[in-house]
Amino acid sequence: MQIQEEDEGDQFDCLSNLPDDVLLNIVERLDAADATRTSILSRRWKQIPTMLSKILIIVGPTDNVQKRSDDDVARATATMLGATRSLLEHRSTSPHTIQHLCMQFFLGDGSIRIGRASANTIATHKVSVAEFTILTEKEGKRCSLDDKLAYGKKLNSLINDSPDAFSCLTRLKLENLSRESDFPKILRLCKRLAFLHLDNCGMGFESNLLEVEHRRLRELEIFRNRFDRVDLNWLPELTTLSFSSWRSVDDPLSFGYVPLLHTVSVRNPAVSWQKMLKLSEFLGKATVSNLTLGFEKEKVWVTPEGPRELSQVFSKLRLMNLAAISNECDLTWTMFVLHGAPSLEELCIRVCDCLGMWDKDKRKKLEFSEERKDVGVKWEASDFKHRNLSVLRIFGFQSEDKFVDYARAVMEAAVNLKDIYLYEKPACKAWCGYIGRRSDRYPRSTTEKNLVRSSLCMHRRPLLRLHFPL
Repeated sequence: MQIQEEDEGDQFDCLSNLPDDVLLNIVERLDAADATRTSILSRRWKQIPTMLSKILIIVGPTDNVQKRSDDDVARATATMLGATRSLLEHRSTSPHTIQHLCMQFFLGDGSIRIGRASANTIATHKVSVAEFTILTEKEGKRCSLDDKLAYGKKLNSLINDSPDAFSCLTRLKLENLSRESDFPKILRLCKRLAFLHLDNCGMGFESNLLEVEHRRLRELEIFRNRFDRVDLNWLPELTTLSFSSWRSVDDPLSFGYVPLLHTVSVRNPAVSWQKMLKLSEFLGKATVSNLTLGFEKEKVWVTPEGPRELSQVFSKLRLMNLAAISNECDLTWTMFVLHGAPSLEELCIRVCDCLGMWDKDKRKKLEFSEERKDVGVKWEASDFKHRNLSVLRIFGFQSEDKFVDYARAVMEAAVNLKDIYLYEKPACKAWCGYIGRRSDRYPRSTTEKNLVRSSLCMHRRPLLRLHFPL
């Protein structure tokens, strides 16, 4: 049906006859380019983009891995500039409030104009939630140190040119930055910031230390960390922390004033020379309820400790996830968590027999350990009872003594255990060179499952349920 102008009185134009709030709801579900195109349909539709309460202008990839060509970046930037001009610059006289402004764009010459348009919009309209995802022209693995230095300078220019755009941000994602990026300045400027994501970022100075202080920050993600250490000095509202990878000799993190912190995920493919961490020292005064430790199929980097040492840091722990444990590791050492966390309700173990880096020459060059992945882990089992654990999950379960003995040990200690979930091996990535070497002894048939039930003596625990999820 051809859409005609309102003043021609086309009674069959059903869309244009809808109330404003319904039209807005429809247009807000479109991407930026399509939302802009609606303005050519009629005189009434021309005003719709200036009334939007939710503006999402997103270009570029969704991760820091996908390869980015010069042509891709140029097209994305042109699209971004066109959408910014149509949805922000033409909105200057609109009285309508923006509830959510979300922009993802490439750092470069065009980003200055994007920053100015955002700053002007923020200055003339009340913006409730504003977020920036700022991409670099190269993805992480192709970024040299010089590239990251150059990107840092460009980010500084953008911030200095449009400080008002950053002062209103509630969410900020940055990637591939070094040295020239003044992260403490960014934190001071972004006073409303509640979420910060840094990927492949560092300071680049001799003192490669990031000190984080912010009144409102609630979520912090630091992936592919390039700082020697991150000090969480004063974060009174921080609740969630995700932290991955470090190359430092000493503890990569320190926890200062973080009274509301309850969920922490720390992952690292440890190399041979990195020290084992003691959680009683590493977590400091933080008392989290949900803790994930990921070993990325490399050496175990935590030292088992006794309940006396862990009494404070594990006092509120309810969920523990030990992820990406190499299949060559024994599992007995993980019992220290159960012994040291009397309030633990769920324990999740994820075992993987895929070698993330299996080429011997590459492993040696990158300084990964040539010894067993659990060579530094020692734990002597003791007779103790746990009253609160109700769920045990084992990913990568195999009908082998190591797994069966471990499940029996947990069953014996956890007297109120209600459910055991035994999952098959996690899916391997298609490019994994180790995929063809894997054997699989996951119990799939009824007979195999019954053998596992018999091995675990399930008849002695009639109230305990054993699950084999698909």
